[in-house]
Amino acid sequence: MLVGYSSSSDEESDGGGVQADADTDHNTFSRKCKQDRDNTDGPMKKVPKIEKVSPTPRLPLPGCLLSMFPQGVDTQTEDSSLHDGRIRSFKHERGNWATYVYFPYKPEEEFGEFMESLLSTAAAFGVVLTPQEEFHLSLSQTVILRHHWIQPFIQGLKAGLAPCKRFVCSAPRLNVYNNAEKTRTFLGMEVVTGHAELINLVRVVDRTLKDYRLDTFYQDPSFHVSLAWCVGDFSTQLRKCLHELQNLVDNHEGEPYHLCLDCAELRCRTGNKTFRFPLCG
Repeated sequence: MLVGYSSSSDEESDGGGVQADADTDHNTFSRKCKQDRDNTDGPMKKVPKIEKVSPTPRLPLPGCLLSMFPQGVDTQTEDSSLHDGRIRSFKHERGNWATYVYFPYKPEEEFGEFMESLLSTAAAFGVVLTPQEEFHLSLSQTVILRHHWIQPFIQGLKAGLAPCKRFVCSAPRLNVYNNAEKTRTFLGMEVVTGHAELINLVRVVDRTLKDYRLDTFYQDPSFHVSLAWCVGDFSTQLRKCLHELQNLVDNHEGEPYHLCLDCAELRCRTGNKTFRFPLCG
């Protein structure tokens, strides 16, 4: 059996066939375009080119906005060197509001001179005290409120305090106090007159605190106005000179110095907000 091989002319002929098919398709396409132009009133419309749009990159937030919402805890709030060496009783966290209830005390004119004599006498016994920036009489411990608790907590206090009447209390006696952690020592004036009325107010405040499962006030409170403080436990050293300090109170300008409070408006401070509760009567 003979096998036939295609000649070079056959290969050219095959190649020409492929080219012919291409030419035929091109001619058909040209005629089609001409027919389309003839069937329209105007020039042939261009097909719009669709371009792929890349996503716009997100711009970084300005630094001023980032500083308004810092991540985590601000280390400056925990730096005791920025607070005269004072140490927080609890860690500062966003959304937690330190809260306490108190009566404010506005010092009389002679109070400044009285304080100077107390501080100089304590320093002579080796205890350097720092005066309080403001003076008040506490009716609660410092507790933590979540932000969404504040309004209902204040409303609860307002309802409970509505029937309470104003009164006057006096604090003629010096005493020494420590915070719970014994990281600070205080010299304060202890209340003698008005103790029973203060106990009644504490009961009202405690009922609201219990609604939020917060710590109530001390079982046997010593109501007082803190005058000055120092870092650390210096209660022993301060009690050694307490007799001399009390003499300054009892013989201030020839008569006893009684620290008096007009308990007409109870206040609640939570974070940087202060709420006022005027007492009736």
